[in-house]
Amino acid sequence: MPEGPEIRRAADNIAAVLVGREITGARFGLPRLRRHARSFLGRRVIDIETRGKAMLTHFDHGQSIYSHNQLYGVWHVVEGHTLPETSRSLRLLLQTQTHSAILYSASDISVWQTAELADHPFLARLGPDIMDPGLTWRDVSRRIQEQPFRERELAALYLDQAFLAGNGNYLRSEILFDAGLHPRKRPSALSRGELGRLARSTLAISRRSYETGGITLAPRLANQLVKQGLKRERRRFYVFGRSDRPCYRCGTPISRSEANSRRLYHCPHCQPGPSGE
Repeated sequence: MPEGPEIRRAADNIAAVLVGREITGARFGLPRLRRHARSFLGRRVIDIETRGKAMLTHFDHGQSIYSHNQLYGVWHVVEGHTLPETSRSLRLLLQTQTHSAILYSASDISVWQTAELADHPFLARLGPDIMDPGLTWRDVSRRIQEQPFRERELAALYLDQAFLAGNGNYLRSEILFDAGLHPRKRPSALSRGELGRLARSTLAISRRSYETGGITLAPRLANQLVKQGLKRERRRFYVFGRSDRPCYRCGTPISRSEANSRRLYHCPHCQPGPSGE
């Protein structure tokens, strides 16, 4: 499933061709939404907003389209009106005179009055957006220590969208590695320095992933691996998807486990557990 950085990059690509422009073509692939298509013709997109893994396309007549990519949804932006050849199901099409933005395969799509979005059942449960440029490491540190979160294991907390929206499985492993914290640790047991390190890593890793298109490695290490000829999938992450491969920092084999029914990776040496494992 795309995580916060991927959704924000998709939103930026869509905004570049839709914001401020008149919609000349609109189509919904889901039968229950087709009646709404006509209401967007001749309207202008005023903003593309993300809240975690959800995207909100706001229009000048006070309506918004909510979409969530879920596991298989993907956005494409193309110049002109000729759509890509694909076996995917078209779910939403928005066109201007010059470009087309197409959402394929997603099924969680709805049309809302913009003023009523606070009542959306998913959006109402979300915490701060991990990709919000106004979010600071101090904000994250304070939130980690709040009562609903401070006694939970980090492995579970860093998938909870009520804690930070946009976090996900690969970010969880990468953030905890960068912070040097074992997934079983709890915020209540962390020192002030560890809390600050975790908060900084939370923003640094997610923002780096956004800037690089999904690479969480520090630029220097990433460049070294490029020179070694590694394919992109082998040089994206510190630990995620690298079970039994040597840690880039200490050489210890990366460990894989399961947490919240999702795969989780960590370095046993760089991220010692609560009891020293």
